[in-house]
Amino acid sequence: MSANSFGARDVLVSGGASYVIHRLDRLDGAMRLPYGLKVLAENLLRHEDGHAVTADQIRALAAWDPAAEPATEVQFTPARVLMQDFTGVPCIVDLAAMREAMVALGGDPAAINPLRPVELVIDHSVIADYFARPDAFDRNVELEYQRNRERYQFLRWGQQAFDNLRVVPPKTGIVHQVNIEHLARVVFAEDGQAFPDTLVGTDSHTTMVNGLGVLGWGVGGIEAEAAMLGQPMSMLLPQVIGVRLTGELPDGATATDLVLTIAELLRSHGVVGTFVEFCGPSLAQVPLANRATIGNMSPEYGCTCAIFPIDAETLAYLRLTGRTDEQVALVEAYAKEQGLWHEPDHEPVYSHVLDLDLATVVPSIAGPKRPQDRIPLDRAPQAFRAAVRGYLPADPAPVGLDESGAESFPASDPIAVTGDRPGDRPRAVPSAAEPGRRPSSKMPVALDTGETVELDHGAVVIAAITSCTNTSNPQVMLGAGLLARNAAERGLRPKPWVKTSLAPGSKVVMDYFDRAGVLSALRELGFDLVGYGCTTCIGNSGPLPEPVSRAINAGDLAVCSVLSGNRNFEGRIHPETKLNYLASPPLVVAYALAGSMDVNLAQDPLGTGTDGKPVFLRDIWPDSGEIDRAVAASLDPQMYVRDYADVFTGDERWQSLPVPAGDTFAWDPASTYVRRPPFFENLPATPEPLRDIEGARVLVQLGDSVTTDHISPAGAIKRDAPAGAYLREHGISPREFNSYGSRRGNHEVMIRGTFANIRLRNLLAPATEGGITRHLPDGERMSIYAAAQRYAAEGVPLLVIAGKEYGSGSSRDWAAKGTALLGVRAVLAESYERIHRSNLIGMGVLPLQFPPGQNATTLGLSGEEVYAIHGLAGDGELPEWVRVIATPADGTSREFDADVRIDTPSEADYYRHGGILSYVLRRIAAH
Repeated sequence: MSANSFGARDVLVSGGASYVIHRLDRLDGAMRLPYGLKVLAENLLRHEDGHAVTADQIRALAAWDPAAEPATEVQFTPARVLMQDFTGVPCIVDLAAMREAMVALGGDPAAINPLRPVELVIDHSVIADYFARPDAFDRNVELEYQRNRERYQFLRWGQQAFDNLRVVPPKTGIVHQVNIEHLARVVFAEDGQAFPDTLVGTDSHTTMVNGLGVLGWGVGGIEAEAAMLGQPMSMLLPQVIGVRLTGELPDGATATDLVLTIAELLRSHGVVGTFVEFCGPSLAQVPLANRATIGNMSPEYGCTCAIFPIDAETLAYLRLTGRTDEQVALVEAYAKEQGLWHEPDHEPVYSHVLDLDLATVVPSIAGPKRPQDRIPLDRAPQAFRAAVRGYLPADPAPVGLDESGAESFPASDPIAVTGDRPGDRPRAVPSAAEPGRRPSSKMPVALDTGETVELDHGAVVIAAITSCTNTSNPQVMLGAGLLARNAAERGLRPKPWVKTSLAPGSKVVMDYFDRAGVLSALRELGFDLVGYGCTTCIGNSGPLPEPVSRAINAGDLAVCSVLSGNRNFEGRIHPETKLNYLASPPLVVAYALAGSMDVNLAQDPLGTGTDGKPVFLRDIWPDSGEIDRAVAASLDPQMYVRDYADVFTGDERWQSLPVPAGDTFAWDPASTYVRRPPFFENLPATPEPLRDIEGARVLVQLGDSVTTDHISPAGAIKRDAPAGAYLREHGISPREFNSYGSRRGNHEVMIRGTFANIRLRNLLAPATEGGITRHLPDGERMSIYAAAQRYAAEGVPLLVIAGKEYGSGSSRDWAAKGTALLGVRAVLAESYERIHRSNLIGMGVLPLQFPPGQNATTLGLSGEEVYAIHGLAGDGELPEWVRVIATPADGTSREFDADVRIDTPSEADYYRHGGILSYVLRRIAAH
């Protein structure tokens, strides 16, 4: 029960029922706040206990200064936790291990139990092995169960052993689409109270639910576990950026084009750590599905969330997706009573306001390796030719270049041309009149069909309609279906080297495809259903056809993928696609037909029709009116009611899995999927005092924009990688390796996979890619894992040095867990993405930041020095900065101060305890 210092407790009547609410208008200053901060204010009012949440915190929130830098700590208590299986399995593994540690500390193991609803959706495990065939879905599901049987049995045990944990089985959908279509409440009704639905999720794209007006964001699994166990989440009151929408989308522009435009706008402004909120006269005209697409890509902007207020469009979507009349009525009544309803003539106070005229949005793609690097569609070939130079041999002499183009791009600086230096805005590429010379290295491919074709740089070898970002949006999905119908009618087919796939985020998509009459055309073009899951977007694109793969490797070809996803980081999509582009589902189909990124879809033909005439994209692109009519005719609430009726039940295959009994898990020492983690071994009841770091070596030295995919890849495990060697030693053949993501329940695999991304560039080992470093001082080259093991044997602590935006991308707790298990005591970076910095603290790794304007280069750090970090030792408060002493071989030390990026008192507590889970475990055991 709240302390109710502000007299906010009151009663709301809706649909004949009465609910206790905590009124925002009783808190002076609350009604001027932006929408997201109002939700936070209600959360504090409801959880005020005088200890974790105090009246002073509430007053500070009500007095929020939009211009102030974040400095005020508050404690946010989410209503629920959302997980997917890649991140969810290690969370449940940790909880199982915590139960055993609780026994060792003399506590009750049953105390380790989720106190809030936890929903886990299995969506990350299915791989698109089979494609372009009617039985692809069934065969891929069969393989999924064969590969992941141990993991699924473990999750079924967790569902029985832990209260408040519900699991959505495979073959259902993608977590964020399932969330907006079914799980999200918008307003909770629980124990006679009504309050806003809020959540944290173990996937960075949890923010998709922001489109529904639900406040939530991605966190690492470490923080999520603490939230499950009742630990409020420490956060600083953020700045809030308003995005004022005007105008309307032109015909031919899609939600994907809009979200890529927003990504470019917000990244160029800089919104890391902020809340973003949408407002303006055109907000009401933005369909809910478009809002969800925009919210989904918050991590690509760098903000914590990107939220829309509740309005009539929210209610219409809730009705469409089969929510009850009572629930819709409660959402409306609560939102209007609490000032959470969008009022077009009222604009809250924001820290900054950015204007976006929707009429300026043009068809676009993004790539080749960052989602914020937007390219107008009519300039895609020129941008490709600029980018591909960075993936060709160091001296791509004129041999193999055709002479149809004009002047070439500057080969000396290919990266800068496409804006790949973090912090730089993408440079303009030459106009269509200056296309640049076209690189060429054609390789013959004898396909299994008996046909022989030529593969070249820029060939699109993967075209995937995938990811909840876009498959949740009926407009773009039916746009793709109608375009496929029109293409099939003209006799067009994808190029034979393109691996096509369709992986929607819920079964409803296939229902409305069928009703709209476009399913047969999609299948005719090779877009058969491969699974209900993330597939290509998470890196589960499956192998390329063997002849295509051989040609790529024989010719060292720079080939491409095109996907309707949200991430295109290096090494993520497929190890053989060097350039990866994000595009709307209709453009995915179009690029499958064109077969190359070196085609201007705005003016070049896609192919030749059965009538012998060229067919252009404009000839088959459906207009917005036709798409809207198809949406209206093909969707109805009963689809959602029917498809989600038994969402937690699963099919016979799921129900027949044997489930281990007991409140503690019976670990199988032979398992290569699920093993007891070492985090709580020999954990003392109280933490030891902090010590300074002495005699440290740099394990890896990295540049800018190193993502969590670089640090802890989710995709394929290479045969000769340390993780592959471990699996082979345990009798696992390479064909059964599965992926890093699926093996996150086994720390032995994950520690060997840390920094193992095939595109990682470690400056300590120049002219190499992948998980390679040099052991110092002898300089011997070896795998990063082997070097860490040798340093551990020598008693040498380790550091990581990095540039800007370290740890951007997915909320991947293993990027921090693996770092800690390798023996890394501190990371020294120019700047951090929010989630990874938090995860490092959650694993007891110290995040340090170079002083403003300084980095390894300006300080002359080669990474070969011996390092000491002074100022940590003792039991007192953590310092705001520490002294770093770097001593090279000649003995002339360099000294500088580094900021300690432990930003709140709660984070300081976590660090002192060696991590958040140890902190929570000790607190629970002490009570």
